Amino acid sequence: MSEQPTELRETVRRRYAAAAVKVIEGGTACCGPQPVEVDENFGSTLYAAAERDALPAEAVAASLGCGNPTAVADLHEGERVLDLGSGGGIDVLLSARRVGPTGKAYGLDMTDEMLQLALTNAKKAGATNVEFLKATIEAIPLPAGTIDVVISNCVINLSTDKAAVFAETFRVLAPNGRIGVSDVVADDTLTPQQRAERGDYVGCIAGALSFTEYREGLEAAGFVNVEITPTHPVADGMHSAIVRATKPQTETQASQPTGSADACCGVNACCTPAEASADPGVTVTEAKTTSDCGCQN
Repeated sequence: MSEQPTELRETVRRRYAAAAVKVIEGGTACCGPQPVEVDENFGSTLYAAAERDALPAEAVAASLGCGNPTAVADLHEGERVLDLGSGGGIDVLLSARRVGPTGKAYGLDMTDEMLQLALTNAKKAGATNVEFLKATIEAIPLPAGTIDVVISNCVINLSTDKAAVFAETFRVLAPNGRIGVSDVVADDTLTPQQRAERGDYVGCIAGALSFTEYREGLEAAGFVNVEITPTHPVADGMHSAIVRATKPQTETQASQPTGSADACCGVNACCTPAEASADPGVTVTEAKTTSDCGCQN
């Protein structure tokens, strides 16, 4: 059993690496890049024509998602956005346009071929406020509390450790940060075996959570205001859905003014990503040490 997640991840990596190579090779043909073969429930047709026309053809051709998360994430100028499983970069590039030069869009992917394609697409698009990171979505290489919005397009269902994805997403978001995700979700009546009968893992079907499992997973990670709205069917009892949720303002931040007597160990918002010394003249570590606090992390 311990080898199964590794094998599944490698299967997913190979599938998306092959998709990237197909688009790259298509880009050398006389008629331009050829889209990766998907049905009407997935891919670039889920984006408005104006959005597709504004991007490099290779970014559009590599689109394999089940929705358009940038259309529902309500992005604003100056925000920091992270796309989990960014593929050829279509959602990163669309996000970069929405947040403008004062904002930034990060793309995270584990597949070298997709990252190569995304970097090429960003250069063609002239996008200067983007950055692509090689990593898995279960271990995001960004500091805590540094992202305003996390988006993803039909990728979380591919993870073999979704609890880790939700926890990492919660960690990197700033207080009041939010997620706007497109993903495949199963009816609560379908067992994991029945989901697998409707499609394979790399096809975004077998690994999908049910509506209740998705909600409970996000809430267990700390999210509030969870909304899961189906948009169109992708198989019997399986739906593309928009998932929204918010990271709350921490209780310590909401109830404790800076420098209050209630500050733990001389530190406000103690043991949260937003912790800060109540005395600007000392560091958090120094404040905890001086107060002989038991919370030293």
